Amino acid sequence: MKAYRKLPEGYRAVLRISLLRNRKTALKISAGSFAALAAVLAAGHLVLPIGQWYAAESVWEAAAQCAVLLFGYLGYVVLHELTHAAVMKAVGGGRVIFGFRGFCAFAGSRVDWFDKSSYLCVALSPLAVWGIAFGALAALVPRGWFWVVWVLQAGNVSGAAGDVYAAARLLKLPASVLVRDTGTDMTVYDAGPAAVPKPRRQSGRQSEGGTE
Repeated sequence: MKAYRKLPEGYRAVLRISLLRNRKTALKISAGSFAALAAVLAAGHLVLPIGQWYAAESVWEAAAQCAVLLFGYLGYVVLHELTHAAVMKAVGGGRVIFGFRGFCAFAGSRVDWFDKSSYLCVALSPLAVWGIAFGALAALVPRGWFWVVWVLQAGNVSGAAGDVYAAARLLKLPASVLVRDTGTDMTVYDAGPAAVPKPRRQSGRQSEGGTE
């Protein structure tokens, strides 16, 4: 696994993915996110019926659960992006940039091109790491707190929809590809002639050829 600070000679763009600016891609990711959210909540309901979420023993316990859920999710969003950043650094990446676009937090790099295996680890690491962490925590907390943790798990899985989409597209490409990810826009490069025209603005919409 490796990150390159300079695009190797002969590499050209073969695929561009815009998670937010391309409406079709954004809709696919949103649909996948809602489907994942519903599936995880349904799985939790099989373990402990969701109606028992409201079985707090006191108003104070209910208030504590709401506070933990709210601040826990905000903290998780930060940890999600820091996990991306940590893996970028682990595979040799340079300066990581962080930000928000709309309701979407992101971590990315403008100075690195990641090989395929590195980028798959970067993309999927938060889903794997926090999926295991929340799963273990849900098994350990008292039953009255199960749904607090499980809603965080649902947010983890549904919030990774964009990461999973990008990873799925990358899996179909050769092992030789390199990926530049600036946060919400990814460009995939491979050796050979350019296969993707530079994106151009047309009445505020993304150009079609080879861009998603």
